[in-house]
Amino acid sequence: MTSQILREARKYEEASEKLIKKEERPAFHLSTRTGWMNDPNGFSYYNGKYHMFYQYNPYETKWGPMHWGHAVSSDLLHWEYLPAVLAPDEDYDGDGGCFSGSALTLPDGRQLLMYTGVRREHQTNTIVRDIQTQCLAVGDGVDYEKYEANPVLDETDLPEGSSRFDFRDPKMWQNTNGTYNCVVGNCRTDGDGQVLLFHSEDGFHWEFQKILVSNNHRFGRMWECPDFFQLDGKWVLLTSPQDMLPQGFEYHNGNGTLCLIGEYNEKTGDFTEQKNQSVDYGIDFYAPQTMLAPDGRRIMIGWMQNWDATNLSAPEERLWFGQMSLPRELSIKNGRLYQRPVRELDELRRNKVVHKNVTFSGITRLDGINGRRIDMELTLRAEDKEKLYQKFAVRFAQNDTYHTAISFRPLESILKVDRKFSGTRRAIVHQRRSLVDSSDGELKLRIILDRFSVEIFVNDGEQVMSATLYTDPKIDGISFFADGNVTMDVVKYDLVTEED
Repeated sequence: MTSQILREARKYEEASEKLIKKEERPAFHLSTRTGWMNDPNGFSYYNGKYHMFYQYNPYETKWGPMHWGHAVSSDLLHWEYLPAVLAPDEDYDGDGGCFSGSALTLPDGRQLLMYTGVRREHQTNTIVRDIQTQCLAVGDGVDYEKYEANPVLDETDLPEGSSRFDFRDPKMWQNTNGTYNCVVGNCRTDGDGQVLLFHSEDGFHWEFQKILVSNNHRFGRMWECPDFFQLDGKWVLLTSPQDMLPQGFEYHNGNGTLCLIGEYNEKTGDFTEQKNQSVDYGIDFYAPQTMLAPDGRRIMIGWMQNWDATNLSAPEERLWFGQMSLPRELSIKNGRLYQRPVRELDELRRNKVVHKNVTFSGITRLDGINGRRIDMELTLRAEDKEKLYQKFAVRFAQNDTYHTAISFRPLESILKVDRKFSGTRRAIVHQRRSLVDSSDGELKLRIILDRFSVEIFVNDGEQVMSATLYTDPKIDGISFFADGNVTMDVVKYDLVTEED
């Protein structure tokens, strides 16, 4: 039975959506139906469609009482909005709302959602804290009923020394024997992050198994939005730690992303870490979640935003805030997590323009190379390997006033994204740098532009840098700069969606 609170949210989003024109949204990135969007939730394939739920405040373009928005797609690029599925309407989630979680398909064909319910508790007359528990809802892909025995995990299920105030974001999966596991983000009472492992025989009755990974004061504090999966013979833990300190060129975003690669013993539940890295080296990327597609691909989507820029970076007149990254196909190569845009993006490519062996110094522009919804591949080579060029840059979303730039310094092997001239009027984060794998001035870049974002895939996905943009989508100039002689190949496609 749908609650009054959920009915009101559905009615509001249906009316408010009509006030937002298609051209005011990203063309092929999922944005919120209306109001506010943050973390992806319940990313899954169900009844022949990809489903994406998301953290959602339909009523304002800022964080508020958390609902779950809902959209479906056949190709991960064209999304259809469905009615919101969860609202803060029960004692166990009526204060803070329905926080992040996941989805899977039950043997009887229904879809099971697991999410964090948040209620508030008065510690003293002046101190109020959120109490976080894990809850379930079951549905048919459109309507969902909250489980009568919620919450299914609470403070009594936590290991000794664990905080009941920071216990959130369950990610479930089904084992090959038909049983279920989930990981949940948590921190100890001293504020240090950890990921907890739980087990269930039927998806409804859960019990604590063990602490899967402890931070031990290495990567920030509380670990949010964990995801754990097998990939190319390894096991991968993705999580989003809060309050990270930078380590060299890694972990520069404070609230950032962490990838741990290692071995996992499914019988004992022991995870042995072997490698760690950032998931995204740009400005805007958080809380990634993955799913296993029907064809066996592991696909990831993240929230394309930086917490430190929320409520500062969106124009006041815009009726939506928040978008997801491109869906990315994951793989492990040379001990690293690689990411490439989903192959479905190739179906949007039109109007191919090619420039081969362009050697130049200074500023140049090329015929047919412009646009704000494009897929552009650059291959850089030094004209003189004994005397490398000092700097290369590509500037886009450009006119006489605005531009965003990607620059590369081959002597230091440093790649930088810089949007300080993109049109933002606030002192938010504008630059990020990454150390990339390059020799003799050679580098491969694939740059995906949508109306309000850029995603840069380096060396066939070895690294990715994502950033949101604030420049009028009509501004579409592109130019190239080199300090010294550089030779480049450029292949550019327009990305054309059904609305065109």
